[in-house]
Amino acid sequence: MAERQFTSNEVIRLTGITARQLQWWDERGLVVPSRQGRNRLYSSDDLAEIAVLSELRRKGFSLQRVRKIMRFIQRELGKRLVETVTRGSEFHLLTDGRQIYLEDSANEIIDILKNARQPIMSICLSDAVKEIHAEISAAEGGDTPAARRSPKSAAPRSVARAKRKVASGS
Repeated sequence: MAERQFTSNEVIRLTGITARQLQWWDERGLVVPSRQGRNRLYSSDDLAEIAVLSELRRKGFSLQRVRKIMRFIQRELGKRLVETVTRGSEFHLLTDGRQIYLEDSANEIIDILKNARQPIMSICLSDAVKEIHAEISAAEGGDTPAARRSPKSAAPRSVARAKRKVASGS
């Protein structure tokens, strides 16, 4: 049985991002959908990654930083973002603006927070993936919570944590 594919319009409705954002992320290689003629088709894994990207952008991460995070996860863990965060662990991103950490250990998260010299922002990547899967289920059942939220708040909401050092400096 083939995996469910989503059109650009369905992705926009489920995640609340704009058509231009979706196109731009495809052009930059952040999320690369399959093609059927001129139409982009997204897998549920693509959709989950879009939800995480959207959450990172909504929280103020630059596209350059988001690309670094995605490359790090793919290079260091040998997996796509969605494969990493859905393997049963709770993954959290933490940043103080200079360094970014990806953590799945509560103790490591606490250590980072205790040793921080300035405020720390955190995002639960696992929650963002879980929420988009819930959105997909609701949409298939005829209920679309993202469609009822405004575009700015349509991206999945999450809470915080994190593990390996992703990037530092500049």
